[in-house]
Amino acid sequence: MCGNMDATGASGGRGLFEGPYRFVMRRNSVYVTFVIADTFLGERAIDFGVHKLWEYNNVGKRHEDIPVLEKRPSE
Repeated sequence: MCGNMDATGASGGRGLFEGPYRFVMRRNSVYVTFVIADTFLGERAIDFGVHKLWEYNNVGKRHEDIPVLEKRPSE
């Protein structure tokens, strides 16, 4: 192996996520805003995915899929 290279490699010790990490962790207000926004977006993504999975697994069993129930007279 090369004896001249140090442990940090050619990038000078900066990792791929070091820039975004420093941006988010620099101030507490940025960190809290990032956590709240990420929580909201993560919740929305999980809700959307679970809803689509539930619909996929229950095709033909839902109220909308039963033709007899759609033709009931309204009261």
